[in-house]
Amino acid sequence: MAGTTAAALGFIPTAALAQTRNYKLLRVRETRNTCTYCSVGCGLLMYSLGDGAKNDKATIFHIEGDPDHPVNRGALCPKGAGLVDFVHSKTRLHYPEYRTPGSNQWQRISWHDAFDRIAKLMKQDRDANFIKTNNDGVEVNRWLTTGMLCASAASNETGYLTQKFTRALGMLAVDNQARV
Repeated sequence: MAGTTAAALGFIPTAALAQTRNYKLLRVRETRNTCTYCSVGCGLLMYSLGDGAKNDKATIFHIEGDPDHPVNRGALCPKGAGLVDFVHSKTRLHYPEYRTPGSNQWQRISWHDAFDRIAKLMKQDRDANFIKTNNDGVEVNRWLTTGMLCASAASNETGYLTQKFTRALGMLAVDNQARV
């Protein structure tokens, strides 16, 4: 019995019965991010394979709560815990699509075309509905037919720039996801 115990503990010249495995996150990239599902703004740690080279596409394989984040301290709600499934969902859009009026088919368009179309439609609406002065002749510069819903998990700087952009266009209907 003593010989079997000594062999099991590795006191024999042959290789040990058990070997240590490499740390599973040894060759992965850890990225800190903020969950965008709601207005809480929980911290995330996203783990991906890929070296970050220009032509290399990273593959996210695990997402967990960031234990160092002051908001959630590593905990995630069910939606946040399921983020990796959202990332790999077959029904998730990866590019803009356009459906012509009356059609039931969506067609893929480039990001450039999508932003061009949005800009043209916004300009048409602003030109048609911009109110320069009110009934008393006071200059108001309002655009009441279009609004913007902002992301609650954005930084203060992003919120500031969004307000500057929308107010410069004359929009009054500017709201935040945190209030919805």
